[in-house]
Amino acid sequence: MNWLAKINLTVVTERLGPFKSALILMILIVLCLFIGYRFGNYYHNYQSVTLGQQKSRLDQLYQQQADHVERIHTLEVELAVEQLASQNAQAMLKEMSQAHYQVKKELAFYEKVMAPEKDANGLVIDNIKITPSQSPNHYNFQIVLVQQKLKKRYVKGFVDLVITGSLADQPSQLSLADISSTTKKSLSFSFKYFQVIEGSFTLPSNFIAEKVQFSAILTKNKWQKYQKLNKTIPWSIE
Repeated sequence: MNWLAKINLTVVTERLGPFKSALILMILIVLCLFIGYRFGNYYHNYQSVTLGQQKSRLDQLYQQQADHVERIHTLEVELAVEQLASQNAQAMLKEMSQAHYQVKKELAFYEKVMAPEKDANGLVIDNIKITPSQSPNHYNFQIVLVQQKLKKRYVKGFVDLVITGSLADQPSQLSLADISSTTKKSLSFSFKYFQVIEGSFTLPSNFIAEKVQFSAILTKNKWQKYQKLNKTIPWSIE
């Protein structure tokens, strides 16, 4: 920058004259303005291009975000549909499993009746159900008896039950005769293959049942001897 300090404007003006000096000065000013204008225009164009590129990039990012959100929503819907389908499939499988179990249960029952050689010989207490009624402490019971002898004769007798538990915090046993108005005739059986016997009973309000013993008593006659078959189950209400 020392050469600028060596320039003497007075000497330049004296040598070139006022007019040429003014003309050169005007030319320099115009040249500076032109250069500044071109530079500013170039910078403005550069900024415009940069801003356009950034805007385009931002638009792409917004579009990608919108696509991702739409994809997420689609996946959420697909997941909900899959979950619903899975629940329906599980419910269907459960229903089919229950139906299959029921069929197997019924098949096993009829096998005991029609093909007793596959099982034990004699009278069997096949199934027991205890269900509550609409009245408090009142229950219905159902007993299924099956004869499994190959050469079947009519088996005759009656059923009974004893409920074990606690009454007023004391161990207690209640026989069917004490808690039921079911007649002995209703509790009697006479069959070759199977028979369902039903009845009801009412427990005292302060009695807590623990287990039930069902008995099938075969009365002695010409074709059969006296026999008592017992089956004990925990107290369970269906």
